[in-house]
Amino acid sequence: MIHISVQLSPIDIAAEMARAEAAGAGAVATFTGLVRADDGVGTLELEHYPGATEAALLKVAEGAIERWSLRAAIIVHRVGPMHPGERIVFVAATAPHRGAALEACAYLIDRLKTDAPFWKRETRGVGSSWVEARDGDHAAAARWDKPNG
Repeated sequence: MIHISVQLSPIDIAAEMARAEAAGAGAVATFTGLVRADDGVGTLELEHYPGATEAALLKVAEGAIERWSLRAAIIVHRVGPMHPGERIVFVAATAPHRGAALEACAYLIDRLKTDAPFWKRETRGVGSSWVEARDGDHAAAARWDKPNG
């Protein structure tokens, strides 16, 4: 089972966990990302390319399902304006055993950070600026290109 959502509304962790647990696997690994208040960020606004974003996220989820024989892969990502402390992303991977679930969860978040077309703008005080993917994001995603990554 794959569930992808790109949404303006807040992420309902309880509903997404229930969806993951309904897959009937022995292990559920999750990651929740929050908007950080680094250097005085007041607002983070995400834009995306509708259709292309969901297709990219679907491809990431399909890759995880295939690689780890998952029962479910869930990716929920917010767009629009958000404030520090709000949930920006939730991913879950369900598998018969914890090792596969944990690895697949890391894969999902690492790949979506670089493979999905999202654009971030941070507002600090009266100014705003666009944020590029960090070198660390690219390095984390690239590790999955290796055979044992």
